[in-house]
Amino acid sequence: MIAALPPVLAAGAVCWRLVDGKARVLVVYRASHTDFSLPKGKVDPGETLPETAVREIREETGLGVTLGPPLGTVDYPLPGGREKVVHYWSAEVDDHALELSKFISNDEIAALEWMPVARARKKLTYPHDLDVLDRFEALLESDSARTFAIIAVRHGTAVPPSTWDGPDSTRPLMHRGSDQAVGIARGIAAFAPEKIISSTAARCLATVAPLAALTGLEVKASEGISQDSFESGVADLPKVVSRRLKKRVTTVLCSHGPVLPRLISQFAIQAGTGMDDALRAASSLDTGEFTILHFSRTNPSAGIVAVETHSSA
Repeated sequence: MIAALPPVLAAGAVCWRLVDGKARVLVVYRASHTDFSLPKGKVDPGETLPETAVREIREETGLGVTLGPPLGTVDYPLPGGREKVVHYWSAEVDDHALELSKFISNDEIAALEWMPVARARKKLTYPHDLDVLDRFEALLESDSARTFAIIAVRHGTAVPPSTWDGPDSTRPLMHRGSDQAVGIARGIAAFAPEKIISSTAARCLATVAPLAALTGLEVKASEGISQDSFESGVADLPKVVSRRLKKRVTTVLCSHGPVLPRLISQFAIQAGTGMDDALRAASSLDTGEFTILHFSRTNPSAGIVAVETHSSA
C-alpha cells in the first residue's frame, strides 16, 4: 500500500484597512485561474507558517504586513488528489505600508482591489475563502480585529544538566538549539514585536539573539522570568503579567519549561479567560517552540482573542 503524500502547506492573510471608519479587505485577481481570492502562497523549505504568510503577501501585493490573530485553516484537494492546507491570519495594513507598496501586475496576480466585506463576499470565487472572511468579520464585530500579542518562547535545546559542570543558568545551547533559534526568528518577527524580554539564563539569551539581530531590538534580561527565581519562590509572575497587559505592546518573553505554564496561566487569569484545553496545550512547549496570545487593543474585556503555537521548520 502506498502511503499518502503529506499535504501541501500554504499561508496567507485577510489584509484589511479602515476607510472612513469602515473595513475594506484586499482581494486579488489571478488571470491564469480567472478567479478572485485572498493572497496566499506555498511554504518554502525552512520557513515557519507565519513567515510564509508575510513573504507571500509581500511578493504578491507589494505590501509589508504585520500578522494579527489567526483565522484558522482551509483545506481542499489539488489536481491529482493531494490535499492542500492553507493557514490564514488577519493583517491590518496602515497608511505607511500602503505608501511603501509597489505592486506590479504579473503572471500570477493581475490586479488588486480593496472592497467592503459585503462586496468581497460576493466577489470571492471559492466557498472556503468565504469561511475565512466570516472569521475575520467575527473579529470586527467583537472589536477584536486590532490586537497586540504576547509571544511566549521556550529556549532552544541546551546542553543537558548531567553533562554541564557549571551553574544551570550558564548552560549553553547545543547546535540544534542554535538552529532552532535561527529557525523561529522570522516567524516571531512576522508579528512585529516591539520588546524582547528574556530570562537571564544563557540558553534563553542565546535563543532570542537571532531575533534581536533581525529586528534591531535590544534584549532586556529579567530575573523575574528565570527558572532560578521561579524555583526559589521569588519570581513575581503576576506582576510581570500585569505590567505587560497594562503596556499593551507586542512583547516576546523567552523563558523555561517549568515557568511558561504558570506564566500563560497568569495571562489567562488576568485577562478573564479560563484555562481551556487549547491554552493548556499551548503552555506545554517543547524547546524551540513559541506560543502567541492575542489580545484586543481596544476591547480589554475580550480576554485572549486567539492562541497559536509554532516551532522551527
